[in-house]
Amino acid sequence: MEVVKRLKALLKEISVINSSVSLMHWDQRTYMPSKGAETRAEALGYLSALSFRKLISPEMGELLETLSSKNDSTSLSDLEAALVRVVKHDYEKAKAIPPELYQKFVITSSKSQTAWEKAKKENDFASFSPYLEEILKLLREMVEFYGYEEDPYDALLDNYEPGMTTSKLEHIVSELKPKLISLIENLSAHAPIDDSFLKGKFSKHAQKKLSMEALKCIGYDFNAGRLDETIHPFTITIGTGDVRVTTEYKLSEFIASLYGTIHEGGHALYEQGISPELKWTLLDSGASMGIHESQSRMMENIIGRSYEFLSFFYPKIQRAFPKTLKDVPLESFYRAVNKVKPSYVRIEADEVTYNLHIMLRFELEKALINRELEVKDLPDAWNAKMNEYFGIVPPSDSLGVLQDVHWAGGMIGYFPSYMLGNLYAVQFFNSALQEIPELKKEIAAGKLSTLREWLKEKIHKHGRIYKPEELCKRATGEELSPRYFIDYVEDKFRRIYGL
Repeated sequence: MEVVKRLKALLKEISVINSSVSLMHWDQRTYMPSKGAETRAEALGYLSALSFRKLISPEMGELLETLSSKNDSTSLSDLEAALVRVVKHDYEKAKAIPPELYQKFVITSSKSQTAWEKAKKENDFASFSPYLEEILKLLREMVEFYGYEEDPYDALLDNYEPGMTTSKLEHIVSELKPKLISLIENLSAHAPIDDSFLKGKFSKHAQKKLSMEALKCIGYDFNAGRLDETIHPFTITIGTGDVRVTTEYKLSEFIASLYGTIHEGGHALYEQGISPELKWTLLDSGASMGIHESQSRMMENIIGRSYEFLSFFYPKIQRAFPKTLKDVPLESFYRAVNKVKPSYVRIEADEVTYNLHIMLRFELEKALINRELEVKDLPDAWNAKMNEYFGIVPPSDSLGVLQDVHWAGGMIGYFPSYMLGNLYAVQFFNSALQEIPELKKEIAAGKLSTLREWLKEKIHKHGRIYKPEELCKRATGEELSPRYFIDYVEDKFRRIYGL
């Protein structure tokens, strides 16, 4: 159909601009000199606004109206119908926001990220506070334009997890929280696991080499990406055939960089596995951030911290750091990397305590959006919840409220995706185990290709064709359920701790 061709041509224009924006974001957080921040913010604001205006243009509106009409919609293929549905959703949401407000938001969030990096390094929340206040002000304005039925926070959740609501999240939390707290209490009563050998001196060169080896092992295509260093690890898609990952190296320990790399590699496998047929359309990305996180958390934890994977990969780790690990048995290393202990930093949290970090952030950002909490009181509120959930208080804001880049980037509503990702990951892996009886043996042999192809067929290749809940049902036969995650962590960690 001619009208479909016109829609795809317009979407390609938008995608090309977005590709340039992504490349600039990647450079901003890897190699850009600090004095370039002001200019970069303006450039990002201009290009993002240009993309935004094309998305909400009269031409886009006319094309979508034509394709959504009864006569034309019945002649669309399933793929074309999905394309129209997704683009129409994005169009209507974007159309609600005045372009000048969106441009202001992009510029503010870009400047805010630069301010956050400095504030984190200097442990100076006060210097970052005005930026966060401005971001919240802009987001509240945007929420009113978006509209919502029950809670203002719902409008922001929809940006990252279509179909998810505050009430649904609260129901999941109510089922998950008591089980996790009970398990943590039981594990805490057990003798602590020795992980002292995970601290020491680990060269950046060796860590980078090991991270590269881990990415190769899980199947990351280096001909379609690269690994770089940053202050806060991320994955970014520049376009089809260019999906980049980053990590952070700490000379005193290597676990964060190794598993951070595997985590980002899981994101990248998703993007690299999207069908080329979806290139230059708004379908060529993940179904939601929760589904995206399921792929990274699966690779990082369900695979990367499993006994099966380590039985294959641990010798490579020992060769990377022979002075420290040559006499440490596999069993000891396995237990050490799965140690459960309350921690200050979310990205370093174990599988059992991690979701509590997300619940904390969910509650705080919901309160911020609903004006139940002021920015100036945020550090104290953060520390109070850390004490309530974990029994510890961060010694600095850099290890507390300033540790994540998300709020600086205006990504309020994003954090719940991490928790949902954990739940999706276990449910997906459980289905893969049922369909691939020899899967654990293959992983122990270093063969992840069967699992990777299963994920590609069930999840990756579809991009945004299906909504998250529909994709979950197609892959597992069920709606998302916390019980799979609860059963997984209880079984795994009771075994590790001998309960």
